[in-house]
Amino acid sequence: MKLDSTFIPQKGNYRHLRVYQLGNCIFALTFAFAHRFLQKGDRTIDQMVQAARSGKQNIAEGSVDGATSKEMEIKLTNVAKASMHELLIDYEDFLMTRGLEQWEASDERTLQTRKYCYKHMNPKLYQEAVKNRSAGTIANIAITMLHQFDVMITGLIEAQKQNFINEGGIKEQMFRARLQQRDKGNSSSRSSQSTRSEKDNKS
Repeated sequence: MKLDSTFIPQKGNYRHLRVYQLGNCIFALTFAFAHRFLQKGDRTIDQMVQAARSGKQNIAEGSVDGATSKEMEIKLTNVAKASMHELLIDYEDFLMTRGLEQWEASDERTLQTRKYCYKHMNPKLYQEAVKNRSAGTIANIAITMLHQFDVMITGLIEAQKQNFINEGGIKEQMFRARLQQRDKGNSSSRSSQSTRSEKDNKS
């Protein structure tokens, strides 16, 4: 039986996912933010960087693993969602503990940031922003990006769940493939028998 791309779909194109691209920008911004605005030796630096890294890495791993396990794909995508939520809380705590303003969802600054981040997926832009903006501004930009990420990844998880419902896991796909192969074999056998029977009748 040939295991072609219709049986085991070619996965792993996570770099084309907007949610992964946004996650990569969040990671770049967070890495720069943590090392500029948090004191050296602060454990929060590693916690924030690792949470941001986990967010994008688990999307990548889930996409690759999805070729053979849709269950694992969904699980890892949920891990990415949880990691970024943890990071969101860290940024909110940063603002709260320092008495800095957190922008409202309807704030014009939030709306402008949302539009900008939706159009620009170059990590270097956000690294440069950290060099030129205040800690409060960068934290609010990150929070806005994380809310965008949450909406995107929630949609991705729902799509993965629906795909699993429609197509099933690898075991179901293998079972269907075996049935199809068996049906082809039976059809070929019947065709051969019919051909021999016609020859016998003519003779």
